[in-house]
Formats: sequence, C-alpha cells, structure tokens
Amino acid sequence: MRRLFLFLPALLLSACAAFNDQPRHGAMVAAADPRAVEAGLDVLRKGGNAMDAAIAVQAMLGLVEPQSSGLGGGAFLLYWDADEEKLVAYDGREEAPASATPGMFLSAAGTPLGMRNLIPSGKVIGIPGAIAMLAMAHAEHGRSPWSTLFDASIAAARDGFVVSKRMAASVKAFPSLQTDPASREYFWPDGEPLAEGAIRTNAAYAQTLEAIAADPRAFYEGAIADAIIEAAASAPLPAIITREELAAYRPVARAPLCGPYRIHRVCSMGPPSSGGTALLQIVGMLERFPAESLQPGTLSFVHLLSEATRLAYADRAIWIGDPDVIDVPVAALTDRTYLAARSILISEERAIENVAPGDPLNAPLPFGAHVRPSENGTSHITIVDGDGNIVAMTTTIEGPFGAQVMAAGFLLNNELTDFSFAPENNGLPVANAPAPGKRPRSSMTPTIVFDAEGTPVLALGSPGGSQIIGYVAQTLVAILDGGLTPQEAVSLPRHNGGDFAITLEEGSAVAELKPALEAMGHRVQVGRLTSGLHVIAIAPDHLTGGADPRREGVAVALPLE
Repeated sequence: MRRLFLFLPALLLSACAAFNDQPRHGAMVAAADPRAVEAGLDVLRKGGNAMDAAIAVQAMLGLVEPQSSGLGGGAFLLYWDADEEKLVAYDGREEAPASATPGMFLSAAGTPLGMRNLIPSGKVIGIPGAIAMLAMAHAEHGRSPWSTLFDASIAAARDGFVVSKRMAASVKAFPSLQTDPASREYFWPDGEPLAEGAIRTNAAYAQTLEAIAADPRAFYEGAIADAIIEAAASAPLPAIITREELAAYRPVARAPLCGPYRIHRVCSMGPPSSGGTALLQIVGMLERFPAESLQPGTLSFVHLLSEATRLAYADRAIWIGDPDVIDVPVAALTDRTYLAARSILISEERAIENVAPGDPLNAPLPFGAHVRPSENGTSHITIVDGDGNIVAMTTTIEGPFGAQVMAAGFLLNNELTDFSFAPENNGLPVANAPAPGKRPRSSMTPTIVFDAEGTPVLALGSPGGSQIIGYVAQTLVAILDGGLTPQEAVSLPRHNGGDFAITLEEGSAVAELKPALEAMGHRVQVGRLTSGLHVIAIAPDHLTGGADPRREGVAVALPLE
C-alpha cells in the first residue's frame, strides 16, 4: 500500500491541545498546514533546533500550500539564538533580473498596468531567495544535517498528499493557472481543478528537493536553474533571467530593527521590508494613549489603530525601498520625537481629514509616492525549540500562485509586482521603482518582542500582503495591552486601516462599528480580511500558541519526554 502523508490521528490529538500551557522547555511549531507543522516537530523530536525545523516546515508548505509560498519565492527571517542571547535577521528577498527596467509595468500610453495584465507572465518573476537564505541561516545556526531536513517533504511528494480544502478552493478560483502548460498539468489535470481530498503526487518537486538536500547551490545552478530560465522565457510576457544572475544571488544578513513599546522592546525586519519600520511607527504613535483606550473590539481601538496605521502607511509610500540602492532614513522615521509629533495629529474624536507623509529629515521630500495594485499572498512560520531558540519567518511567492508559472515542480514568484508600477510620481522619482538587481519593497513583518530584561516573550507574524502590518500591530497590542492569549488575539475580528478606507471584517462584531466610525469622519468598508497569524507567547514556565482560524494552520506543542 502506498504511504500517504495524511492528517495523522496523533497530530490531530496534539493540535486539539495545542493552546494549553506547556512546559517552558518543551517546544512549539505554528504554521499554515498541520502537515508542515508535523514535519517541523519531527525534526525537533530528532534533536534539531528551531532553525532546522523551519526548513522542514518551508519545504512541506511549498508542496501542500503552493498558493502562498515555496522554493520559487523569498522570505525574511528573525532568529533568536538563546545561547548567545542574540537576535539576527536574514533577508532572502527576491532580486530583479538585469532585464528589469523602471517603466516595465507601464502601458504604451504610460499608465500603470493592472495585475490582470501581468499574471501569468515571466515579466513579474524575481530571482528566488528563500533557499539561499535558509542555507545561510542554517550554516550559522542549524544543528541537524541540512541533507536530512527535506525527508518528510520528499516522501510526501513521491507517495502523495491530500489536497486540502483551502488549496482546492484556491486552484478553482484561478483558472488562469491553465495558461502555463506545467501549471495546467499539475493543478488542472484533464481540464478540471484539483478537488478537495484528491491525492496528488509531485515527482518533479521531490527530485528538486533531493538535489537541494545534497547541495543548496543546486537550486541556482544546473538543471533547476535551467528550468527557471526556460519557464520565464516561455511564459506570457516572457523575461530574460540568466544563469549568471541565478548563480550570483546572495541573501543578506541585516541588523534587526527594534524599538520600544511601553515596557517592551519590539523587533522586526528593516528595509527592504516596510513591515518593521511601519510597525514601530504604529506602536510608537499609540504609546501615548492609555491601555484602556486600546482594548480589543472597542471603537477607540479601531479608530486609534487605524489612524496610526494611516500615518505610517503615508510614510511607507514615500520612504521605503531597497536600502542597498537608496538611502532609507529608518532611524529618523522611528525616532521617538518624530513619532510623538506624528501622534499629536491623532484625535480621539475625529479622523484626520487628509493624511500626508511626514518630514523626518526636515527637508523637501526627495521621492514621490509608490504606485501599485493591492498585495496578497504569503505564509508565516513561528517556532520555539526546547533550548529557547526562536524563528519568526514570513515567506512568500506573492501570489496567489505567484507568477502562475511552474519550473521543476514548484511555482515561481511574482514579487516584481511589489515594485511601484510608476517610476515617477508628481515629478519625483519613486524610492521603490524597479531597477536591475534591486529588491522590491515588502510588507512582511516577522516580529519578536522582548520584556524589560531582554527576554523574548512573544513571536508572531502573518500573511496578508499590504495588510500584514496592521494584522501584526492589532495582535501585538491585543496581547500586550489587552491581556489576551495568543489564540484569543488571532481569533479577534479583524480591522485594518491603511492606504485607503478602514476595512472591517464582514460577519464580525467590529462590522457593527461602521456607522460610528463614519460619524468620526472615516471612510469605511466591510469585507474579507484573511489574516493567517501564527503566534507563540513565551512565559518562564510555559509556551502558549495561537493559529488563525481563517486558514488551516495549527500551533502544536512538543513537551519534553
């Protein structure tokens, strides 16, 4: 009988108890699919650490949740080394190939194209960075042999896995997957979308993982590199990606971006992610308001969080880009005096009528605002191991389904659409305009929070495109100021205020606040907010986890035997 990688009864039992208090020196994995969580737990059971487990989780997610992340994308990772008491950050963001141009997303008439004009295509594919980043982080922090971390995913790809409800729904929602021959054969066999409960194998993915397990550079050289190049060149709106570019890709170790929130220290990812900068701005502006005004579900919380988010996003649209290409004034944007001045713009009674970017450098703005359609996609992984090491990793192919182009058993990203679609705005260059070798701005916000003594107390992150920052901020404040458990916080009705209107989650209690918010001067809409938060709270004697009920994830504990 074929061995199928299904939902194991033992896993289901442990998932049901996932949110109970666990021994502090046990471990926990929280991710978007139970099978990925089990792959990570298995690595921990065999003596691996959080870094090792993250690699196993990512490899499985690329198979069972291909609409959100995978080998063909990129990631940002925070790692807390408990022995050294040191936090490090890894940038595995994709890079634009040499064929990229500043106006690559403009029509012949000079107007920004829509996303539907660009996907599926090769033009949107960036040089993938996830595997190189994981290899770098593992070389510095891993404990188990790299070659062993892909075993569960290789077996599942060869023997078969069950197509989940969410994967099936995503495939059905994107008939455009049939444009690319390889994607059509895999996701729409015989002209029908993969159905929930179907057993799917992926021999090409298994072969790719076997090559990567033997040597991570195999992803960027040889047969896998050739498959990426051919897929980009033969896709609609073809693009040129060269072997030299793939071989030259390197991840970057960057300083984590940290700042205060009341008695805590919040640490996240700096540029090219906008997530950490915006998160620190949001909590920095909220700090002058008492915790009583920031209680989850209240009108004051929705209003104040939305106002702080609007101000942060106005700065984000101007200032954030690839720090290796432009000068991003992160220190000025997160300066406490600057944030206090921005916070004064927030009234407790009325919405700001016209939100404008700030002037942290006390000089004329050097850039125009970023221009692009809304973002989506992505997945988040949070892991704490038995030694107290922590991974908070947000990973993406942009999506859903990235560029909708397959190579060597995995989907390629469409991350270049995270660049501004217009290279200039109001006569000024845009900081996040496309350019060869440049990394596009991201919203990914992997976050670790420390107490006043420097001990980690919380690790979290979420998918959700440009709404990621708001999801993380809402959850962080709900836990720190509202006293909620991780599961209570991730299950909260969502609300998000960013570039445009406040969005209130349809069918939830906060949707009833729409008239009151409109009376305060807000533009308000009610709609779906599909966060995918994964949170672990770390107390001196136990771990508590939470997985967002809007997706299929779980947070599962592994106590010491």
